[in-house]
Amino acid sequence: MALAEAILVCLTERPMSGYDLAKYFDASIGFFWRSSHQQIYRELGKLREKGYVSSQEVEQDGKPNRITHTVTPEGRAALYEWSKRPSRHPSIKDEMFVKFYALDSIDMEAFEDQLTNRMEYHKTRLSQYLRIKERFYDGKTLNLNQQGKLIALEMGIDGERQNIRQIEDAIIKTGGLERS
Repeated sequence: MALAEAILVCLTERPMSGYDLAKYFDASIGFFWRSSHQQIYRELGKLREKGYVSSQEVEQDGKPNRITHTVTPEGRAALYEWSKRPSRHPSIKDEMFVKFYALDSIDMEAFEDQLTNRMEYHKTRLSQYLRIKERFYDGKTLNLNQQGKLIALEMGIDGERQNIRQIEDAIIKTGGLERS
């Protein structure tokens, strides 16, 4: 997936300023697709040049004017065409996985600390996902778009639970090994 499509997806929700889009991105799609705020602003310019996004300056009292961006019919058509293309399989680049290949050559105490830190990271994300689910989805009647977001969220929840279990297992398995 390209950043352009992720931005168009976000803008299908409502018109947003670049700042609002970056914040929304961080709290939603950003869990699954990382990008800096600078990259988002650059990509908005490219989308505007292609005619996929229109921009409008909005005056504000006592504040600088805001520029809001709206997905155009051409942008929706591009998003629709993108949706027909097969999704790529994610690539994994995780140096922790590489360290498992060299357990007899690494500092096991430091590695176990790294595993514990990684587990805490996944527990924090799981907690965030569960709060989002409870706040926005539990007990509510959902439209198709909301159902799609819930499916992605539940996949993230399952993934974080699996990560936690696997790290717990790794800590148990590596805890009994001789220290180098």
